[in-house]
Amino acid sequence: MLATGLGKTVIGGEVIAHHLELDPNADILVAAHTKELVAQLERAVWRHLPKTVKSQILTGDEKPADLHGVTFATVASALTAARRGYRPAVVMVDETHHVGEDGHYSQLLDELKDSSQFGVTATPWRGDKYDIEDRFGSASYKLGIEEGMRRGYLAQVDYRLFVDNIDWDVVKDASRRSYSMKELNTKLFLPQRDEAVRDELLTAWNSTLDPRAIVFCQTIEHAERMAELLRRTPEWHNAQAIHTGPGLTMRDRQLRLLDFRAGRVPILTAVDILNEGVDVPDVNIICFARVTHSRRIFVQQLGRGLRLREGKHKVIALDFVSDLRRVAAVLNLRRQTEADEIEVLPNVPQPEITFSDAKAESLLEQWILDAASLETTNDDARLQFIDPEIAVP
Repeated sequence: MLATGLGKTVIGGEVIAHHLELDPNADILVAAHTKELVAQLERAVWRHLPKTVKSQILTGDEKPADLHGVTFATVASALTAARRGYRPAVVMVDETHHVGEDGHYSQLLDELKDSSQFGVTATPWRGDKYDIEDRFGSASYKLGIEEGMRRGYLAQVDYRLFVDNIDWDVVKDASRRSYSMKELNTKLFLPQRDEAVRDELLTAWNSTLDPRAIVFCQTIEHAERMAELLRRTPEWHNAQAIHTGPGLTMRDRQLRLLDFRAGRVPILTAVDILNEGVDVPDVNIICFARVTHSRRIFVQQLGRGLRLREGKHKVIALDFVSDLRRVAAVLNLRRQTEADEIEVLPNVPQPEITFSDAKAESLLEQWILDAASLETTNDDARLQFIDPEIAVP
């Protein structure tokens, strides 16, 4: 379990290479959940393979004559091959959090139960109650965002959390009304308008050397609307949306991503499509324009900006929050990265996490102290709140 940017694919490639040193004729399967990720994995792992070992892609569109060597496959195609007798010596599962109690991944791993199996992920949490350790056992190694930042392996985070117009009457009544998490998130935080998001993004853009940004949106419609809004700003006349909706083919998405990497597209607005398996190390501004209730998706999206590159010292994260658990995650991130008992490598900048409203931060800090597990609390949880008149001078 390694945070995004810490080298999950490199580790997987080295595990495969080590096995091939022991058995050069072994067949190995690398499984992923999308065709795009499968193609990216082949390009990334290929450098770790001996020149004498061939590799191939197996998807619904590509069907090689044989599966000797290292096969990179979508899970559905791999399952079909396994049911026809394909028996690799080793199975690697990328983005392992997609493995559930049932489904194609579970069927594939059961079918190949005699193969050695391992998985890599940055985000082990799932939306259901299934624990992937039930399948794979305890993680052999863990390195999360906080420690990765402390060790200097990830970019510094300048996290700017915008908490908009807290309704203090609602807060005062919260303990009496016993709001659930879902109710509280809709009553306590009011959404920022897209124009305000654009204005804050422009401020960050103008203060950043060689800026490159991703704006994460809630829906396809919102991503398209946000891209159109951004294109009205001269610096962003070529901003593009990227998603899996109608009107955008896989080739269109690949071309837009290539243009973004090359600097021809300055900003991408995205819906989930950039959450996993896409390396964009030049990104130095991340904007959360809409809330996600998923801890996993939040960490994945933040991870898009954490990769280091020459000349990149930090990533600015603009978060227009409307989920209390997001606040908990950010406060926890800051506490973890600022822990003074941890050895800090010299010349590694510390993360800076700021709030647009110091009074809000003070109140929320008190809540988090009383609810250590708030970050992963589900929507049905009932919370107890302190009196804000006492907590905030």
